Amino acid sequence: MRVFESDSIRNICIIGHGAAGKTSLTSAILFDSGAVNRLGRVEDGNTVTDWEDEEIERKISISCALAHCEWNKKKINILDTPGYRPFLAETRLSVRAADAAVVVVDAVAGVEVQTEKVWEFCDEYSLPRMIVINKADRDNASSERTLASLEEEFGRGVVPLEIPMGMEKEFTGVISLLTGRAYRYERDGSGKFQEMDVPAQYEDELAERREKLIEMVAEGSDALMERFFAEGTLNQAEILEGLRIGVKQGDIRPVFYSSATLNIGIPQILDAVTELFPSPAVVGTTTGTDPKTGESIERKISNEEPYAAYVFKTIADPFAGRISLIKLYSGIIRSDTVYNNQTKEKNEKLGPLQILQGKTMTPIEEVHAGDFFAVTKLRETTTGDTLCDPAQPILFSSVELPEPSITFAIEPKSRGDEDKISHAMSRIIEEDGAIRYTRDPQTKQLLLAGSDQLHVEVTVSKLRKRYGVEVLLKTPRIPYRETIRGKADVQGRHKKQTGGHGQFGDCWIRMEPLPRGGNFEFVDEIFGGAIPRNFIPAVEKGILEAAERGYLAGNPVVDFKVTLYDGSFHPVDSSEMAFKIAGRIAFKKAMEMARPVLLEPVMDVEIYAPQEYAGALTGDLSSRRGRLQGMDIKHDVQIIKAQVPMAEMVTYSPVLTSMTGGRGSYSMQFSHYDEVPAQIAQKIIEESSKDKKEEEE
Repeated sequence: MRVFESDSIRNICIIGHGAAGKTSLTSAILFDSGAVNRLGRVEDGNTVTDWEDEEIERKISISCALAHCEWNKKKINILDTPGYRPFLAETRLSVRAADAAVVVVDAVAGVEVQTEKVWEFCDEYSLPRMIVINKADRDNASSERTLASLEEEFGRGVVPLEIPMGMEKEFTGVISLLTGRAYRYERDGSGKFQEMDVPAQYEDELAERREKLIEMVAEGSDALMERFFAEGTLNQAEILEGLRIGVKQGDIRPVFYSSATLNIGIPQILDAVTELFPSPAVVGTTTGTDPKTGESIERKISNEEPYAAYVFKTIADPFAGRISLIKLYSGIIRSDTVYNNQTKEKNEKLGPLQILQGKTMTPIEEVHAGDFFAVTKLRETTTGDTLCDPAQPILFSSVELPEPSITFAIEPKSRGDEDKISHAMSRIIEEDGAIRYTRDPQTKQLLLAGSDQLHVEVTVSKLRKRYGVEVLLKTPRIPYRETIRGKADVQGRHKKQTGGHGQFGDCWIRMEPLPRGGNFEFVDEIFGGAIPRNFIPAVEKGILEAAERGYLAGNPVVDFKVTLYDGSFHPVDSSEMAFKIAGRIAFKKAMEMARPVLLEPVMDVEIYAPQEYAGALTGDLSSRRGRLQGMDIKHDVQIIKAQVPMAEMVTYSPVLTSMTGGRGSYSMQFSHYDEVPAQIAQKIIEESSKDKKEEEE
């Protein structure tokens, strides 16, 4: 594999709503450029970038995949990304690593929910972008309607550089506003086309659109504006220069047309990628942090600079092991060399460097600034880490992934598989940082959390197919707790005579509530040896053991104080065990008298959705016993803040998706425990009692 210099590289991510045709477009690009010898199809499961079993089976992209091709003597690194909401964390990782974005839009549906979301990702990282209106051959495809939705959503910077020749079944090619030529394609997927004069019926539209394009281009530069006023037009070189400036600054978003499955319009898109998008050398610099001072520093993207690289993605391959996908920002990196991981502050030996084409790896001896590469089996390095020269250190910011919004309990189908689950999950989490795997110490359940039910189901499928571990998904138990509202003064007495040594323990305790969060307090007020000192810890231990088992519904009792103030003992029959049992008896008696109540976890919830859904969402939160904490608007998105019981949020994810048509999202974190209303508490207690009886049977 030959080595490319920074000015001959283009790093693009292909993004858009699910099913817009991103993987099909990537497949056509690879085929037309000669990188592969066949046009892969999602339906046939043979595309280069959808190679995981789950992707082939579900016919959707789940992870971002890296591929590359050559066009116009330039190397194009391509990150094909997921478009469905559960997997957008992968897309964000790709946007972080790319220098420009190709936004794919369905010619039938126009701008969709996740089109807006991935556009926001590009805004966050200030990525230049172009738009490809794909599926122009489909029934109900409309150039006018799709352009209108793009302009309405993304502004006047949306500028067509092509006119489609027909739409729907009549779509046969494109007319370029730049070259003034028409390109008519075969509709057999071969990608063959004929360059020709513009058909007469398109001449007026071409002249009108080209004039608007020139005016738009002239606005981006004072020199071009002066030239435009002086000459009344711009020449071809000036138009290209103005487009490069406008695209790099984000003022112009060029629009192209294609049918990826029929392989129409792809070469013109590739020409635009190499001509209009900036190379890493043109991007010029990247920004990081000085690990010593915490101050922001810039690093020039150049071979002459000290090496600095960022790990933007990890693949957990069951055969090859950990595969790290890396972007080299500066310097040169070579195979079989030791490099410094600044994030972990450890050295790593990089074995053979690889160039990825989907899952196929090709070795390369060295990589120059601005390029992508992969390395296998790094010991310490994970996603988000920075490799750099320790003499001139820099840390690149990692991507903050969203917190999971849905949690399931998982149970192994086979006993003794918990260790296998833990090992497999640690590997999966290496490549998917949006997944969480924990064990709830109270409910003793294994919990698997993700961004959506589909996200969790895909993870369960990976467990089965990759690691041979089968699990069942269940609704997680809510970690309720119990406490008291009143006081109690009771005796706990344990006496048992069975011949020989008996058992005797006797204690008097006062129980009273503590403020929320007070947990447990034990006070020893024994005087005069009523209970020997060595037996007092046993009373406390018995109380704690009983509190852990609960009183109302088997949940831990918290926020209470116990004062041990009197008791008696037998010089022969008393023992630690006897006083421990006496402590348990005293606890149960005290709970009967101290007005016990059930507590539930309450979550701080933030919901993000378009403003038109605010009324319906706040009404739904009220029905879930939510307490509204405030509302805000940011970038035309309504942010609703509320406190809602966890029990009411367990099934919220699909409800929010349904209510907002997939345009809403939410995050939540634990806030505090609060009393469960009596009527609901009674049902929980009854269900707990029923479950306990079934377990005993």
